[in-house]
Amino acid sequence: MIIVTGGAGFIGSNILKGLEEKGYKDLVVTDWLGQEDKWKNIAKRELAYIVLPEDLDEFLIKHESEITAVIHMGAISTTTEKDVDLIVRSNQQLTWKLWEFCRDFNKQFIYASSAATYGSGENGFKDEETLEYLKALRPLNPYGWSKAFFDRKVAREIAEGRKTPKQYAGLKFFNVYGPNEYHKGGQKSVVAHIFPDIKADNAVKLFKSYNPKYADGQQMRDFVWVGDIVNVIVWLLEHPEVNGLFNVGAGEARSFYDLAAAAWKAMGKEPKIIFKEMPEELRGKYQYYTKADITKLREAGYKEPMTPLEEGVRLYVQDYLNQEDPYL
Repeated sequence: MIIVTGGAGFIGSNILKGLEEKGYKDLVVTDWLGQEDKWKNIAKRELAYIVLPEDLDEFLIKHESEITAVIHMGAISTTTEKDVDLIVRSNQQLTWKLWEFCRDFNKQFIYASSAATYGSGENGFKDEETLEYLKALRPLNPYGWSKAFFDRKVAREIAEGRKTPKQYAGLKFFNVYGPNEYHKGGQKSVVAHIFPDIKADNAVKLFKSYNPKYADGQQMRDFVWVGDIVNVIVWLLEHPEVNGLFNVGAGEARSFYDLAAAAWKAMGKEPKIIFKEMPEELRGKYQYYTKADITKLREAGYKEPMTPLEEGVRLYVQDYLNQEDPYL
């Protein structure tokens, strides 16, 4: 039995599909479905249970002997969330509770950290695990801080020689895009945001740059296809001897202009791209450059190539966004 927290969410539901395709059974989703269309993210999956987060403690106790792994994707992931107490409960306290369960009962534990832990990137994007390095990182928002907090807590546990889960792997996701993110509102990927305009043949609007080092639209991100995230997690499940904190990205930085142009091309159209003002509240917290150093993941043994930006965007646009049913 494998538990996927946040399993009805974007990355979680993609993980479920990947596990199902690999022949894994007894898959359990922990999530809230709400009153919108989030349920469609898991409507095609064969699931053993759907567990509300408030019922998770009881479920873990009842099914301890059956559970082999917890894949913890559940979190308050909105970078603009201001209720820090809510973030602490969801992103720190729950994550530690699951760590303790997997530690005490010898289970595999794979959890989501975030590239948001790197802040503006002044200390680089190296997935080092030393407390000294982790303490030097300066996230730009409470979400990034909450993930950095847990990374440091794990680093202290390791440094002090404390007992760990059977496997522990923290994954620092960069800018993930792909199907089943439709419920995320303002947190959807840029591809999902601009697709309706592309389909309607309207000009796409990207943020202007407020950094003289970057022209408008040339702000750089490591955009990673969600299928690559799934492949890494399945590989980790099959290699329980691999532990640590790992960047998971494409390993290259591309501009938002490149991303938008790829989406236009996927629809067989010439790009129409203009620029708009960035909201004042974002200007001081904006990352102008991210690039995942995935050397450590490669050295751990993961050999699969990452999907090139143009190919990932083509898959997303043609196989999902432009289909009547865009769900996995």
